[in-house]
Amino acid sequence: MNKLGKHSTTWFSFLFCLLACSAWNGAANAAAEADTSAPVVAAAADLQFALPEIVEAFERAGGRKLRLSFGSSGVFTRQILQGAPFELFFSADEAYVEQLQRAHRTVDAGKLYAVGRLALFIPTGSPVQADRNLADLAAAARDGRLKHLAIANPEHAPYGRAAREAMQRAGVWAALENKLVLGENATQAAQFAASGSAQAGIIPLSLARAPAFADRGAFVTLPEEWHAPLRQRMVLIQGASDTTQRFYAFMQTPAARAILVRYGFTPPAP
Repeated sequence: MNKLGKHSTTWFSFLFCLLACSAWNGAANAAAEADTSAPVVAAAADLQFALPEIVEAFERAGGRKLRLSFGSSGVFTRQILQGAPFELFFSADEAYVEQLQRAHRTVDAGKLYAVGRLALFIPTGSPVQADRNLADLAAAARDGRLKHLAIANPEHAPYGRAAREAMQRAGVWAALENKLVLGENATQAAQFAASGSAQAGIIPLSLARAPAFADRGAFVTLPEEWHAPLRQRMVLIQGASDTTQRFYAFMQTPAARAILVRYGFTPPAP
């Protein structure tokens, strides 16, 4: 389990959830990974549900198979710099794409594909209220109702950084800092909250809207002005195959963008 400064969590209370998250993520990718000859796409964890739908639409339109790998944008960036065989990268923070471009690992500067939003997710049965201003979250930390608040690790996950910024902007960071449990990526943080291991989670809206999570709790969208814009950029990696280039083009079609909007992403301006 990652830690941030003085943040801490009880390892044993989250061990089972951590193992379950790993199994769940593996199952989610199993079908895409069945064809080992297919190009590999690295995608930020907030796309865990939206991107497979887009890939299915791409295949129905005549596109070939792709393999999807989900994780934190910062970790993927390090892996690509080290030569990992990804052909397309979907980052939750365009700064990582800029870093790869400076290192001459990309075809070009890529394209903005969406702007993300944050949500406060409260699992069913939690004593914490889903309030947009986070006031009850802070009160719950003080009166003992909140034991753990799940977010992605801000050290390498853009949604974790945005969650930290939002709490600071709302003036509740001091009350919540020592309640944090950090997921390796946004999906793992959402799993901590959805499982009830954490009484609340600040996670991507795209995950909170997915049936796998929305059916297990309630959520509210946090004000977008509380954090730097989550400008999400995709980019082709040097040597990308024709199949990957076709999918990159498909991501810019109305069909693909409609799926992203359904999951709560804001489409890029024309």
